[in-house]
Amino acid sequence: MVLLGRLRRRWLQILVHVAALLPLVLLVWQYWQGQFLVDPVREITTRTGKTALILLVLSLAVTPIYTVSGFKPVLRVRRALGLYSFLYVSLHFLTFIGLDYQFDLSLIRGAIFDQRFVLAGFVTGLLLVPLALTSTKGFQKRLGKHWKLVHRLVFLAVILDLVHFAWLVKDIREPLRYAAVVALLLVLRIPRVRTAVSQLRHRLVPP
Repeated sequence: MVLLGRLRRRWLQILVHVAALLPLVLLVWQYWQGQFLVDPVREITTRTGKTALILLVLSLAVTPIYTVSGFKPVLRVRRALGLYSFLYVSLHFLTFIGLDYQFDLSLIRGAIFDQRFVLAGFVTGLLLVPLALTSTKGFQKRLGKHWKLVHRLVFLAVILDLVHFAWLVKDIREPLRYAAVVALLLVLRIPRVRTAVSQLRHRLVPP
């Protein structure tokens, strides 16, 4: 009964963990089965990068989802979504420097500064490092009011990630769809809009 109660309280957190790890498990399984025969490095790079972007956008969506729905448990999964996004960004970067460039620093440096999409992706990864390192409650207490200032870097990170995506692909329709979602999420974070949406929700669905 105790276990069942915990599962009921944490079902969303469990779902997020499973859903976030599933792309990685599937990627490893397909690689092990030899399904990436044409260009495995490109396949791994593309899939880890896209998964990182999706999870980053979902972490950004937590507050707007709560504003619109009032569903408080969603607030508990923001940290997990952010950390999983950082995990995939790390795998994306390691694939780039390890499998693609064989840890050759001169080639890596050339790629970063000669190709604008690589530079945008590299800066995105750097911005996510302090967010991941300071995501614990201990750091939140130590940093106090500065913690929120640090974690506002996520807005710049997601914008740069979209720029990285748009510069990388030939057809920018998919990056534009992500950009439209991010724009809506940012609008819902504007204090006046957020207050208006919350008031409307309370009128339509009383507590």
